[in-house]
Amino acid sequence: MTMTKKDIRRLSLEDLRLFFTEQGQQPFRANQVYQWLWQKGVHNFEEMTNLSLETREVLQKHFVINHISVDQMQRSSDGTIKNAVRLHDDLIVESVLIPTKTRTTACVSSQVGCSLDCTFCATARLKRMRNLNPDEIYDQVMAIHQESLLYHDRPLSNIVFMGMGEPLMNYNNVLSAIEKITGDQGLGMSPKRITLSTSGVPKMIKKLADDEVKFHLALSLHSAIQEKRQVIMPFAERFVLDDVLEALIYWYEKTKRRVTFEYIVWDGFNDTDEDIRALVHFCKKVPCKVNIIEYNAIDDGAFKQAPAHRVEAYTQALEKAHIPVTVRRSRGNDIDAACGQLANKH
Repeated sequence: MTMTKKDIRRLSLEDLRLFFTEQGQQPFRANQVYQWLWQKGVHNFEEMTNLSLETREVLQKHFVINHISVDQMQRSSDGTIKNAVRLHDDLIVESVLIPTKTRTTACVSSQVGCSLDCTFCATARLKRMRNLNPDEIYDQVMAIHQESLLYHDRPLSNIVFMGMGEPLMNYNNVLSAIEKITGDQGLGMSPKRITLSTSGVPKMIKKLADDEVKFHLALSLHSAIQEKRQVIMPFAERFVLDDVLEALIYWYEKTKRRVTFEYIVWDGFNDTDEDIRALVHFCKKVPCKVNIIEYNAIDDGAFKQAPAHRVEAYTQALEKAHIPVTVRRSRGNDIDAACGQLANKH
């Protein structure tokens, strides 16, 4: 009978200590292994050079490390890098390195495909195959960190959960990954450098607040008019704006951190004065800032970026209402790496 080996990264530090005790070895070995796995991100047991050969053979006998591999890497003319990441079961997700003059950001995926159905997003057209495990999320970050060092000569500075999938539909695994990324026994990155972006799941937004997370929250909004929003985001019929707003107010009361609204302005859809007034009214109800995002076309051409003067009308109205607003320019369009374009085309 063949023994199925367990992925060692599914074990907690306490589980590892128990394992070494049962093997008649010192439990402090667990700390060494944990450091190799979560601080140094090693791919195999042979790399754990401060362990004896005997100990490494014991680990090899009982466990595997189901590490991701970068199946294909594309580099944009603007320095953006897109990784097609192959998982241990041969499924593929994509993640992106976004460089600017002052920072390098990793945009990571949380699901294979997506649980939701936004009509303007290429990822939403993919069937949701499964949630990513904490180690698969961590591995995307580590791969981009190494690429940042290699191609931009600086470490990764920020992480956004804005890749494939809805992070709040994979709540436990996403939070476990963030714990590994931010923990002293992991990468030690400040949670203030991490932003989780959701399309709006009220119950889970409240849970984030109750769990006292330290990272930032962004909401993919795109319309502050319920009837319009559910045209482009059909799931919003279940998660209505009033409930989302209530959850965001709860978030702010608990965390004292304002939310970021991500907002695309489309030609002939949400570019009217009525849409602008609705957004300003919505923003006044909870401390926030607005990122107006450039639309990145997907194949069918059903949506078009609004003309510059309509985007300017939004920014003027928000600024007049003393609501912080930034217009974000897309990166990586030429390799389908920009927001809403991740669709495993290759």
